[in-house]
Amino acid sequence: MLGDRVSNRRLKLGEASCVTEMALMMACWKANEFSDSACAKEIATFFECAAKAEAKKKETTPEESSGTLDSQQVNKLLGRYPNITHYY
Repeated sequence: MLGDRVSNRRLKLGEASCVTEMALMMACWKANEFSDSACAKEIATFFECAAKAEAKKKETTPEESSGTLDSQQVNKLLGRYPNITHYY
């Protein structure tokens, strides 16, 4: 028999995007005393990567791609159809 509720849990986070590009940009800043003009190439590369990652994220939501519901959504559905207890 299904319970009327499920426990709360966190969704697994996906892999972070553009970490390498961000690290290269920060290393460039550190080497060039945080000069944006000296690190223009690294900054542009990071922003291009971030824009691509954002566009990819907007294409599909995690629920659509995995076919799963979070615990709040499951509890809401289970609340609509609670178990009927029979007393014999």
